[in-house]
Amino acid sequence: MSSMIPVKEFAERRRKLMERMAPDSIAILPAAPERVRNRDVLHPFRQDSDFQYLTGFGEPEAVLALIPGREHGEAVLFCKERHPEKELWDGFLCGPEGAIERYGLDDAFPISDIDDILPGMIEGRSRVYYPLGKDQSFDHRVMEWVKTLRSKVRTGAHPPGEFVALEHLLHDLRLYKSANEIKVMAKAGKISAEAHRNAMKRARQGGYEYNLEATLIHTFMEHGARSTAYPSIVGSGANGCILHYIENSAPLKEGDLVLIDAGCELECYASDITRTFPVSGRFSPEQRALYEVVLAAQYEAIDAVRPGNHWNHAHEAALRVLTQGLIDLGLLSGNVDEAIKKEAYKPFFMHRTGHWLGMDVHDVGDYRIGEAWRELEPGMVLTVEPGLYIAPDNTSVDEKWRGIGIRIEDDVVVTKDGCRVLTDEVPKTIAEIEALMAD
Repeated sequence: MSSMIPVKEFAERRRKLMERMAPDSIAILPAAPERVRNRDVLHPFRQDSDFQYLTGFGEPEAVLALIPGREHGEAVLFCKERHPEKELWDGFLCGPEGAIERYGLDDAFPISDIDDILPGMIEGRSRVYYPLGKDQSFDHRVMEWVKTLRSKVRTGAHPPGEFVALEHLLHDLRLYKSANEIKVMAKAGKISAEAHRNAMKRARQGGYEYNLEATLIHTFMEHGARSTAYPSIVGSGANGCILHYIENSAPLKEGDLVLIDAGCELECYASDITRTFPVSGRFSPEQRALYEVVLAAQYEAIDAVRPGNHWNHAHEAALRVLTQGLIDLGLLSGNVDEAIKKEAYKPFFMHRTGHWLGMDVHDVGDYRIGEAWRELEPGMVLTVEPGLYIAPDNTSVDEKWRGIGIRIEDDVVVTKDGCRVLTDEVPKTIAEIEALMAD
C-alpha cells in the first residue's frame, strides 16, 4: 500500500469517478495480470495504473467493481484469499478482510467466487463502464457474464444495454494531480536528479554506457525506488541521435557527449529526466554552440507553461528558438517563419517538446479538446524536452556537427501562477555541468 498517499485519497478518487458515472451503472476494472518472462519465471509484478489509482492495491488476480447506490457498499473488491502455504512461497496476501481493513473498500469477496457474485451485481444496471479491449481474456469473461444474463431475460433478468469505455471518465481525473501525488513525483524527481549527478561524475572514469546505467539503477534502489519508470537511455557519441536507444553497450570515448534519459518510478509514479554532457568534462566549441541553443529553447518552453496557455504553447516557443539557432549556426538557411512553415527543422528536431507525466511515463489525458489544444491548469504535470540531433550520415551539414545529439528534459507541474520544475537539482547549464564533472 502506498505510504505517501493516504487511504482516504483513494476513496475520494472512487467517489469522484462514481459521481461522473450515469445512473444505474457499474464500473468493472481488473488488476494487471502477471506476465511470464521465460519458462516459469515471471516479470516483477507492476499493478495496472488505473487499478492502482483507484485502490492502491498491489496484488494481481483482483477485480474492482464500483456500483453507485449499492446498499451494502459501493466499492467492491474481488481478490485472492489468505493461504498460509502459498504465502510461505510467494509472500503475504491481503485477503478480502484485509482489503476492507487496509484499503478502505466497502466490501470484498474471494476472486474464486466472482463468477457467482459479479453477474448479479451487473444485473439491473443499464450501463457498464469497462476498459474495452485491454485484456482479451477478461473481455471474454465479461461477455460470458452478460450472455448468461441475456439467457435469463424471460425469467425477468435485466442485462445491461450499453458498454462504455471507462478510460474516458477515469483518465480525465488522473490528469489533475493532487498535492500528495505531486509530493511523490517531487521525491521521485529528487532521487532521479541524484542519479543523473552520480552518472555525470562516473563518466569521467571512462568505461561503457552500461556502467552509467548501473550507477542510475544503484541510486534509484538506494533511495527506495525499486524500478525504472522506463528503460534507461544512455547514448554516447552518435548513439545520442537515436531517440529510443537502449542497448547501452558502447564504450565512452573522450570528445563524445553522453545523452542520458532516465527516471525512477516511486509508488507507481514516474519521473523523466534527460541531460547531455561531455565524457571529458568539457564541451567542444560545436557541442557548446548546439547545447546553448537547446538550453535556451528549454528555458523559453518552461516559461510558457502556465495556466491559460494551451498545451502547444511550450512546443511553439521551443521550436522557434531551435529553428532560429539552427539558422544562426548555418545549419539552416532563410528566415525562421519560413523554416518553421516548411518544417525545415525536422531532420534535426523530429519529436514534440513534451508529454503528460504521472503514473505512466507517457501519461493519460487528452492533448486536444475537440479541435483546440487543451488549456493548461494547476495540477497538470508535463515534461519539457527540446533537443537537436545531427545524424552522423547527414551530409548536408559540415562534418564538425555530425553525430552530436542533445536533449534536455525536466518534469514541470503547472501551479496557480506559473509552474514549478520538480527536477531542477540536476545541473544543466554548461558552467554547472563542467564544474560538477571537474569536482
